Parts: sequence; C-alpha cells; structure tokens
Amino acid sequence: MIIPRRVCQIRPRRVILSGIQPTGTPHLGNYLGALSNWVKLQKSAEPEDKLLFSIVGWHALTLPQDPAALLAARNDMLAVLLAIGINPKRSILFHQDHNPHHTELSWILSCITPMGKLRRMTTWKSRLAAARNSGSEDGVVESMLNAGLLMYPVLQAADVLVYKATHVPVGDDQQQHIELTRDLADIFNRTFKGTSPLFPLPTYVNTPSKRILSLKDPTSKMSKSSPDVQSRILLTDNASQIQSKIRAAVTDSIQGITYDPQSRPGTSNLLTILAACTDSDVTQVAKAYESQGHGNLKRDVAEAVEEFLKGPRAQFDRIRQERTYLDEVARLGATRAIEHSEVTMMEVRTRLGLASPVVHQQM
Repeated sequence: MIIPRRVCQIRPRRVILSGIQPTGTPHLGNYLGALSNWVKLQKSAEPEDKLLFSIVGWHALTLPQDPAALLAARNDMLAVLLAIGINPKRSILFHQDHNPHHTELSWILSCITPMGKLRRMTTWKSRLAAARNSGSEDGVVESMLNAGLLMYPVLQAADVLVYKATHVPVGDDQQQHIELTRDLADIFNRTFKGTSPLFPLPTYVNTPSKRILSLKDPTSKMSKSSPDVQSRILLTDNASQIQSKIRAAVTDSIQGITYDPQSRPGTSNLLTILAACTDSDVTQVAKAYESQGHGNLKRDVAEAVEEFLKGPRAQFDRIRQERTYLDEVARLGATRAIEHSEVTMMEVRTRLGLASPVVHQQM
C-alpha cells in the first residue's frame, strides 16, 4: 500500500514592524497595550521571522518638543523597551532617526501621494486636540496644521515599506495610516514596474490589548499629555505613588461592584486594570467583588499594579544608568536596520532612475 506523503505547508517569512514615539515615560496603558504585545510577538514569532521595533523620534517633531527633554526621552524609551523584555539579539531595536533611509523614502513616496488622501486622514486633528489637552476636536481647525503633521502618515508609510514589512501591529487609531501605506505601495508598484512588485502590501495586525482609561476622567484614554499627573500610572511610579493615584481614582456612589463600561466607566476601568495585571477575565473579577465596596477594590488594584510593574521598573532604573550599554544597543540596532533597508533603497533608486551611491571599498 502506498502511503501518501503529508503535505507540509510552509508559512512565508513575516517581517513585523512597529514603533513608539519618545514622548514621556510610558504609562500603564502603553504597557498593557502596544508594549506587552511586542513582547508577545517576539516570543511567538518563528525563527525565520524578522522583528523590528523603532523609537520614532522624527514623528515626535510634528508637535513642539524641548530638545533636552526629547534627547532624554529617546534614551529612556530605549531603556524601557529593554526593561520590559525586548531582546536586541532577537529583534532589531533602533532609533528611527539613526537611519536616513526613512526620510529618503518618505520624500519619494510624498511625490506620488495624492493630497486628497492626506486631507482625509483624521488623526492630525486628534493629535492637535491632545496637544491642547482638549478632549474634543471641535476647536481644532486646519490653520493649526503644519506640513509635518499633515505629511507624517507618509513618513509612517516609509517606516514600514523601507523594510518591506508584511505585518504592522498598531492601535485602532493607526489603521487608516496602514491603509494609506498599502495604497502607496500599490501606486509605487504599478508606476515603477519591475519583474515583480517591489513592495508587499502590509497587513494591519489588530493585537488584543486592554483599553486603559484616565483615572481622573474615565471617558478618555490614559494619556501622557494630560496636565493632571494623577490621571495616569507611569512605569516609574513607586508603590506609594501608585497607591495614592488609585485611591484618588474617579468611581461612583453606586453600592456594590459591577462591570458596566457605559454606566460605570470609572469602576469598570479599575476592574479592567485589575484583570489585566493579574491575567484574569474581567467579568470573573467583577463577580468576585460584587458584594464589596470601592475601598477594597482600590486596595487590591493598587497591590496588583505594584506587583505587575515592580520588575520592569527595577530593570528600567538599572538600565537607564548604563549609558554605554544603551549607546551600543542603539548603534548595533541602527547598523542592522540600515543593512536591511539599504537593499530596499537600492531597488527603489534603480526603478526611479536615480543613481545609487557608490560604495567605496577599502583597499
């Protein structure tokens, strides 16, 4: 009897890329959202997959920045990513602004980007509203818009396409930008044809994440830009600070604890935080507290958050002092990133009819 051979399906290699702006110390919402998902992706990726995680300093410049504060924030963000478990030997961890290929490709893509597509982008309004510490976009008008903020979705597209990324894990608010990235990749491929399309059309990866709300205004997301420091829990907060902020968190006067994000956003936010920090189901957590009061809930939330953050916080405090190590991680990350993107840019320049830079070999 002939036994048929099993058909082995080989999954194509993935190139996974994501980035974060170096604007302030990450808060609990950042950690439970994008950053923890990066660590999960690193752990679950196949050996042949390539992972790139970038600190996107050029994107931060779309809003006013203090140079000294930005420099410190860049270094701190690198330390944070290392502290939470991003392994620079497994993933390419680098500063976006250390690789000029990003801005080169951004200019090229801007020359094929229809203005109508950029004007339909909605995120610039939310960024300006956040910069003004406003919860509404009603007062945001186009006269406040600078060219960099209008064009930053094109730079974001270049961030992705310069590495021929196939999968991009970002938040829901960035999905529109990934759609633009796919459009620009398609326009380039059709306009500058070769034997095969140059750019893959990247896939938006909607990674599961907990939506953590402000402790003082639970109708809004926890934010680094809020003027009220009590509204957020930072990775660097100690146990006393965490306890103080949780104790002062807005809840309600309804007896008992229930999970109802619409009617009880403050209470539900605390339940979400507790469930996320203990890797539990939020409905089960709520059931355990249904006959208790907010005092008990807040006490347990503060303890769970401290337990969840104390390890990364200690690692961050240690790593941020090791400047030589941070500089070496950044240098090696930039070298690996540039080696990867240079191959893409050689192909781009060739298709455009631009002369590629001459590589001088040392004798």
